[in-house]
Amino acid sequence: MSIIFKRQSIRKFKDEKVPDELIENLLKAGMQAPSSCNSQPWEFIVVSKSEDKIAISEMHKFAKPAANASHLIITLGNLNQAKVIRMIEQDLGACNENILLQATHEGLGAVWLGFHPIEERTLRLKEYLEIPDYCIPFSVICVGWPAYESEVKLRYDKSKVHFDRF
Repeated sequence: MSIIFKRQSIRKFKDEKVPDELIENLLKAGMQAPSSCNSQPWEFIVVSKSEDKIAISEMHKFAKPAANASHLIITLGNLNQAKVIRMIEQDLGACNENILLQATHEGLGAVWLGFHPIEERTLRLKEYLEIPDYCIPFSVICVGWPAYESEVKLRYDKSKVHFDRF
């Protein structure tokens, strides 16, 4: 099956650095995503320093995987770049999914940690990483070599499919 059916959220990583070339491949994949009016309103911060990963892992209770990831990719929405601001969440969602799919393709593990739209989370991240006001911290994607393998369960549910009308 295609890479889509192999992708899963990986929250534990080996203590082994991911090469910069693979991180760049993930960023290239993210930037290949569709966006409203082709505005490509994304910016990225790549975090690899241990103290920064630990600090980010403590920003909320579901961010723990950040501490042991090789890298964190912080996805940001650039409000100055967005042509249709109300679509920026969709643009960044597509960007994030491309990164996750490319990680799977590269044999990496990854998990998307939601920060936006929870103001307490985004403000902490914004302050810590000195993110300018024209950028919205959208998410933190933890990337690394997976510490475990597990069976991916297919999620197709025919009962959720409707034709022509609900």
